[in-house]
Amino acid sequence: MLELLSPAGSPEAVTAAVQSGADAVYLGAGDFNARRNASNFSLPDLEEAVSYCHLRGVRVYLTLNTLLTGRELPLAAETAQAADQAGVDAILVQDLGVARMLRQAVPEAELHASTQMTIHNLDGALLAAELGMKRVVLSRELPRDQIAYICRNSPIEIEVFVHGALCMCYSGQCFFSSVIGGRSGNRGLCAQPCRLNYGWEGKANAPLLSLKDMSLAGHLRELEDMGVACVKIEGRMKRPEYVAIVTKIYAAALREGREPTKDELRALELAFSRQGFTDGYFMDHTGPDMFGVRRESEVDPGAMLAQVKAEYSRGERPRVPVRLTASIRAGQAVQVRMEDRAGHAALAEGPVPEAARTRALTPEGVREQLSKTGGTPFFCEHADCQVEEGLSLPLSQLNALRRSVLEELSRLRSAPPSHAQGMFQPVPQRENRREAPVYTLSVQRPEQVTEELMALRPALVYLPLELAAKRPDKVDLVQKYAQAAVILPRVLWDRELAEAERQLEAVRALGVGTVLAGNWGHLPLARRMGFQVRGDYGLGVTNSESLEELNRLGLLSATLSFEQRLARLRDLSKPLDTELIVYGRLPLMITENCIIRNRQGRCSCGQDQELTDRKGARFPVVRAWGCRNEILNSKTLFLADKADYQQMGLWAARLRFTTETPEECVWMMKRYLGLADGEPKEITRGLSFRDVE
Repeated sequence: MLELLSPAGSPEAVTAAVQSGADAVYLGAGDFNARRNASNFSLPDLEEAVSYCHLRGVRVYLTLNTLLTGRELPLAAETAQAADQAGVDAILVQDLGVARMLRQAVPEAELHASTQMTIHNLDGALLAAELGMKRVVLSRELPRDQIAYICRNSPIEIEVFVHGALCMCYSGQCFFSSVIGGRSGNRGLCAQPCRLNYGWEGKANAPLLSLKDMSLAGHLRELEDMGVACVKIEGRMKRPEYVAIVTKIYAAALREGREPTKDELRALELAFSRQGFTDGYFMDHTGPDMFGVRRESEVDPGAMLAQVKAEYSRGERPRVPVRLTASIRAGQAVQVRMEDRAGHAALAEGPVPEAARTRALTPEGVREQLSKTGGTPFFCEHADCQVEEGLSLPLSQLNALRRSVLEELSRLRSAPPSHAQGMFQPVPQRENRREAPVYTLSVQRPEQVTEELMALRPALVYLPLELAAKRPDKVDLVQKYAQAAVILPRVLWDRELAEAERQLEAVRALGVGTVLAGNWGHLPLARRMGFQVRGDYGLGVTNSESLEELNRLGLLSATLSFEQRLARLRDLSKPLDTELIVYGRLPLMITENCIIRNRQGRCSCGQDQELTDRKGARFPVVRAWGCRNEILNSKTLFLADKADYQQMGLWAARLRFTTETPEECVWMMKRYLGLADGEPKEITRGLSFRDVE
C-alpha cells in the first residue's frame, strides 16, 4: 500500500499526524531545511519525536533540503549525525554538496532527493540513483503519464505530493523572493511574493501567480497502480489540526481502498484551501482555473478543528499488531512472550502457579486478560495460551506480566539503531586563478547574434538549443569567432525528450559538442549523446563540496549561484572552472502554467510581455521551452563598474542577454571590455554585495 507521508512542523503536529494515521512524517531540525519559519525541532525534541514515531511504526524523515554555504556545512554535519543517532529513517537533500557531506558524516543514512532538486524526468531519477539516493520526490507539475513513465523505469522509489500548496515556479528554481527581497526559498525563507497581486499594462489588480492548493484525493488508486511508493501532504507551516484532518481523510481512503467522500472533500476545503483545489497539473490541464487566493471560509471551521484536536489528543490509536504466547504449567515459572511483525520480542517470567482452590485458570481467560492492550499503540492479532488444568494465578500477576512485555517491546521498538558514523572532511582549499575571467555570452533571440557582437571575441557563446537547431547560420556565425555551446531546457519532460534529442543531433552535426546543463536530468542525456557538459545556475552551486561533486561527475565548468555574495564565492575551493553571471536580467521563475496564454486565451509569447507588481515594477515574461514561461527581474544586473568579480578566481564572467536589442548587446559587451561607457536605465547589484537569508 502507498506510504502516507505527513508534515510535522512542531512536536504537536507529530502527534496529530501519527494518531490520524500517517505512515511517516517529515520534519526539520534547526535552520537547514526548506521551512525555516516552522517551529522545527531541537535535538531533544527530535529524539522524542523519533522514539514516539518508531514505537508506533511510523518512519521519520529529516529535511536537510536547502542550499548551504561552506561555513554552514560543519554544523549541518553535526545536525545530521545527531539525527542519525536519534534514529531518523532518511534525510532529504537538495544540495549536492550536502549529499557529499552526508556520505562522509553518516554513511549509513538513507538519502532522498527533495523536490527542491527539480527532478522531473527519468534521467533525473537515474542521476539521483547514481548519487546514492533511495527515493526521489518529483516536481509537482508533472502530469499522470509522466509520473507513470518514471515509476515504470526508475531504479529507486518515487514520491509525489498529493495535497497542499503549489508554488508558481518549479521548486528549486525560484529566485523571486531572494532577488527582490533577500529571502531565499532555496534557503528555507521564501517570502511568497507569488501570493501578491500582479497585472498587465501597469496595473497590479489580480493574483496572477497565486495557484490554488493541489488535491489528488480522487487519484489515490491510480497513483498506487502506477507504482508510486509514497504520497506526500504539504504543510509544515500549518497548524496541527490541519495536519490531523488531511492525514485522517487520506489515511482512511488508502486503508479502505476508496476515494474520499463528498463530506471528506468538504472537510479538506474547510481545513484550508485557496478558493478550492486543483488537480490541473496531474490532469495535464493548465489554465486560469488553477489560480486562487486564501479567503475566510463562509463556514467557521472552529468546531471541526476543536473536534479533531480532541480526537488526536485524547488517547492512542492502536496500530501495531502483536502476537502473544503464554505458558502456564505446574511447577514452572509463568512465561509470557510478545512479538511484533518486525521481529522484536519481549519475554517476561512470573511466579510458579499454584493449584486452584476454587476457580482454575482457562486458556480463554488468560488470553482475554493478556490481550488487554488499551491505552497503548498495540493490539493483539493472535494469542496462543497454553494453560494446564487446575492451576491458579492472581489476575494482578497476569496484568503485571502484560505490562512488563508491553514496556519491553516499547523499549525495543523505540531504541535507535546503531549506525556507524564518519567524519566530514571539507575539501582542501585551492588557490584561485590569478588572471581575470574571460567573457561568455548567452542570448535569447537569433537577432542578438550579430557579426558586430561576435567580432568582440567572446570566449564562448551559449545559444538556446531550439535556436541553434533552427538557425544553423547563427551557429556558423558564432563559430567563426568563438566556441558555441547550446543551453538545454531547464524543464524537459520525458515526452519532450525525442524532440530535444533530434535537435541535439542537428547541432552536433554543426560541430557543437558542449551543452549548458541547468538540471540534474541533463547529465545522463548529455553522456548518452556524447556531449561535454558545463553546469548552469539551475544546479544551485553555493559551496566547495558541490563543485567537488560536479568535478567528479565530469563537468567542464560550473556556474556559481547568484544567490551568494561575491566574497563568499571568491572563497570557494574551485576544483574545476567556474563561471558567474555578471550582467543581465536575472531569472526569477520558470513556470509550467503560461500566464500569457491565461491572459489572452491563446499563445502569443512572441510579443513582449511585462508583468507589473503593486509598486509599478515591470517584469518581462519570455517564452521557455515547451510553452513555459520565464519571468525575469525588472532591473538589470550590472557589475561592469565593479572590479570584485574579476578577482574571484573565475574562469568566465557571463553576460546574459534576454530582452536587449542587438545594439544594446554590442554596447554592453563593449562596456564590460572597457570600450564604452554608461549603464542600463534601471540597474541592480543583485545579491553580489549582501547576504541572502
